[in-house]
Amino acid sequence: MGVRLNPYLHFDGNAAEVVAFYTDALGGTSNVMTFGSMGMEGPDADKIMHGQIETDSGITLMVSDFPPGVTRESGNDVTISLSGDDEATLRGYWDKLSADGKVETPLEKQMWGDIFGACVDRYGVSWLVDIAAPTS
Repeated sequence: MGVRLNPYLHFDGNAAEVVAFYTDALGGTSNVMTFGSMGMEGPDADKIMHGQIETDSGITLMVSDFPPGVTRESGNDVTISLSGDDEATLRGYWDKLSADGKVETPLEKQMWGDIFGACVDRYGVSWLVDIAAPTS
């Protein structure tokens, strides 16, 4: 797989509708994970923690709702996501992007099995790095 650069769009509670729209508009398949499926309870449990659309033409679009307590502001509604199975390359990107920035989630193994981290670089750009769990 190597490394991919994917747009990641964030919404105020209508990400499920957005996933359905873009899947219909672009074709392909979608997969969503709610906050509830990751253990959250309460009124935000049905919101989308992560949605991903994969098209036959190779487009990957990621979508989520903001987690509780985060409000939409200019600049925080788009995140750049780097993902793949090339761990050395992705860790190198992480090291450089997070240097002199703010680490929001350390790059470490997560409950879904991947190694994942989130940071804001020194210029205020949000980045996600996801290293796919080995499939063996």
